[in-house]
Order: sequence, then structure tokens, then C-alpha cells
Amino acid sequence: MQHIDYKTKGTCAVQIHFDIDDEKKIRNVKFDGGCNGNLKAISILIEGMNASEVMEKLEGNKCGMKNTSCADQLAKGIREAVG
Repeated sequence: MQHIDYKTKGTCAVQIHFDIDDEKKIRNVKFDGGCNGNLKAISILIEGMNASEVMEKLEGNKCGMKNTSCADQLAKGIREAVG
């Protein structure tokens, strides 16, 4: 299992912690900062999902007038980790 600590850019959450198991499934997602309830929900919903599916669903998601969101940053962190 690979552990990732991803420093976000342009979001209220400043860092995202997650694991990617040997089958490329996402585990144990935790956000530092951000909208607590929403980010807990994202973490629960994607637990055990395949990394490529998470990226497909979350990449490009924007928060208000920002060009990114915590979900988009998670997708970027996963992409960086899996290549």
C-alpha cells in the first residue's frame, strides 16, 4: 500500500492524505481543512473505488469562482501518485 500526502493548491483544504492499495483502490482519505462535512462524505463515497474511476468523476470539479476544488485537488493528487 502506498501512502500519499498531497499539498493542495487553491483550496481551503491545505493537504489531503490517502492510501492507494496494490489493486489501485483508494483508501483512508482525510483532508486537512476545507468543508468538514462535505469532505467526510467524499471520503466515505470513494472508499475502495478504483483510482481511475475517482479521477474520472472528480477531475475538473470547481468550487464557486475558483478554478479548482478539494475534489479536483484529490483527483490531481491521485493522478500524480498513479501516473
